Amino acid sequence: MSEPLILEPVFHQKIWGGTTLHDRYNFSLPSEKTGEAWMVSGHQNGVEKIKNGRFAGMSLAQLWRQEPALFENADVDRPFPLLVKLLDAHQDLSVQVHPDDEYAAEHQNELGKTESWYVVDAAPGAEIYYGHKAQTKAEFDQLVDTSNWEQLLQKVPVKAGDFFYVPAGTLHALGAGTFVLETQQSSDVTYRVYDFDRRDVKTGQLRELHLTDAKAVTTVPFQAEKPKQTIKEITGITITTLVTAPYFNVFKWELSGQAILQKEAPYTLVTVIDGSAELVIDGKQYQLTGGTAFVLPADVTDWQLNGQATLIAATPGFAAK
Repeated sequence: MSEPLILEPVFHQKIWGGTTLHDRYNFSLPSEKTGEAWMVSGHQNGVEKIKNGRFAGMSLAQLWRQEPALFENADVDRPFPLLVKLLDAHQDLSVQVHPDDEYAAEHQNELGKTESWYVVDAAPGAEIYYGHKAQTKAEFDQLVDTSNWEQLLQKVPVKAGDFFYVPAGTLHALGAGTFVLETQQSSDVTYRVYDFDRRDVKTGQLRELHLTDAKAVTTVPFQAEKPKQTIKEITGITITTLVTAPYFNVFKWELSGQAILQKEAPYTLVTVIDGSAELVIDGKQYQLTGGTAFVLPADVTDWQLNGQATLIAATPGFAAK
């Protein structure tokens, strides 16, 4: 019988984290500085277990290798390609940049990291760092070397419902007061450029920067990519396509009542960010509350949703299939 793969989140403590994941979804957190919940992960730094059904107790990475038909996966030697996180920026994150696949493979033996942000919530006046103002590599390097952050960094005000596409090479950081769902390549490679002179809690030393790598991979000049968004109305649900990109496609599902959806991709990753719903597959019901994340594998060809909820869904892009 076809069934969803409901996942147990993995939490990461961060110097900039807070308690929003508990306050909003009643998660039991490891500390009051919990910055990340890895909601859908096959990455070794956040090994997620399946909570339900015939694969209960297995990790998503195991299932990817051992049951490739569930993902229409033709290459079991490659890692599960996508990662979905919830991020609680109680303070500003470090200003950082991620490499592309080629640079990451050569220097870290990892995938590159293109990502996207859906802003679930934002405090009044919240901002993100998104891009930079340098027009040449020489200007970029000079502004970094002289710590001229005011002249280099570009800030953007944000509110709930905003969406940003962040390709590899984009200088960026979430600002304090933002709570974001991140869909990204399955990579944990980050090059810090500026960290507000924060010190590591354990060592008391300034946190490490990675300026040589950051200079090598940052795209100059910066030009924001603004994906064209489309809206499709189906009985009981509004589907907004937030981005169609090489590594992933991201959608917002606004459920109001009863909706029936059909498979359009090898697999679909879904996180409930607001409200609650009932998922029905092959006549079996699954209760979904805020903070529930699951995968609809390849053998789920259609499903029904009942309730009032907002969900963020992702499917692999052509480069991740």
